[in-house]
Amino acid sequence: MFIDKIKIHVKAGNGGNGVVSFRREKYVAKGGPDGGDGGNGGNIVFRIDEGSNTLLAFRYHRKFAAQNGGDGAGQKFHGANGEDTIILVPRGTLIRDADTEKIIHDMSGDEDFILCKGGRGGWGNRHFATPTRQIPRFAKAGLPGEEKDVILELKMIADVGLAGLPSAGKSSLLAALSSATPKIAAYHFTTLEPSLGVVSTGGESGFVMADIPGLIEGASEGAGLGTAFLRHIERCRMLVQVVDVSGEEGRTPLADFKTISAELEKFSPSLASRPRIVAANKADLLVDGEEEFPLLKELSPECAALEEECRGAGYDVVYISAAKKLGLKPLVDKIAAMLRELPPVVTYETEITPEDEAFDLPAAENVIIRRADDGSYHAEGAWIDALVGRVNFNDRESMMYFERSLTKYGIIDKLREAGCVEGDEVWIDDISFEFVD
Repeated sequence: MFIDKIKIHVKAGNGGNGVVSFRREKYVAKGGPDGGDGGNGGNIVFRIDEGSNTLLAFRYHRKFAAQNGGDGAGQKFHGANGEDTIILVPRGTLIRDADTEKIIHDMSGDEDFILCKGGRGGWGNRHFATPTRQIPRFAKAGLPGEEKDVILELKMIADVGLAGLPSAGKSSLLAALSSATPKIAAYHFTTLEPSLGVVSTGGESGFVMADIPGLIEGASEGAGLGTAFLRHIERCRMLVQVVDVSGEEGRTPLADFKTISAELEKFSPSLASRPRIVAANKADLLVDGEEEFPLLKELSPECAALEEECRGAGYDVVYISAAKKLGLKPLVDKIAAMLRELPPVVTYETEITPEDEAFDLPAAENVIIRRADDGSYHAEGAWIDALVGRVNFNDRESMMYFERSLTKYGIIDKLREAGCVEGDEVWIDDISFEFVD
């Protein structure tokens, strides 16, 4: 079974709680608070699995959670950090937000991607000791880890995509050019899942070719195998359209060419505009040998019509026999020459903005402003905890996002309403700053 799109739920670990503890040892002067901090929760991390080309592993396992951080302890002992949960996916997997279907990340590179960050561990009471508050009897709880529903969508990474009607010979061509072993049989829809193969062009150079299951008229609207596999050639740098010129299926080569071209255009104009070579397959059934392939446009009116149409569209036609491995070198040479001039494989940029992430936060209306005995103001609530958990206070852009969020969601206005004026000390989580109006 081939699975290339699936929805899963992921949750990072919660941060451990800080602890309230006091040092009381006989004959030891100057005791005091010594509560340790909680450990950080584990992250949800995505990693490339080079040996996989399907999302089948997620068929029965759709919920993933990282380990929570350990609670702190006395004697300033820090809680253990939670272990990350590593999720292995095939190269080319897109991670999308389940609600908006916006792209969060494209797993095309070699680097791991942290989707959900674990919650920070809470501070022990030792952090809250001041000259006027020498016996703090409180600590801070750990922050919750981030959680999301996401859609994993596999778009295979290949330089060349094979497109064509059922039984045109795509699988035979891939098997003839590479060490891939796709299923080959004399009936339609033999191929039920995409196959990848590496085609050598000499030495250590080569390119990756993808065999996509057969398309039929109406595929862009869901007919046959529908659009289930068209997405896998969206990344391809170029297409090889395989056309059966033998006529044994009762169709003309020109009709086959026009059918597939129309379906590609309906599905994605960008995909249809990719550079293309037309591989006229099963040419051995029309002439006796490879040396006669160039004569086909004179010998066969159907081949002449195909060449005229392709020439008008700017495509080269190469006659081959995938089954007998005839005419393959000219085809590979043309593909390699075109690839040298083409840009690299398409990668997708994230579509998530900081403003999009803000919508994942709890309601800002629930933030409470409290004035402490020392005159400082404290903003508290789940919204604040979630906001702080995703801000890097050592990064200028992240700090700007933090400040914009406080203004945009009314926290600054709430501070004013509570009586906070310029110069007052404000605490948000364990961060303090001077209020500037």
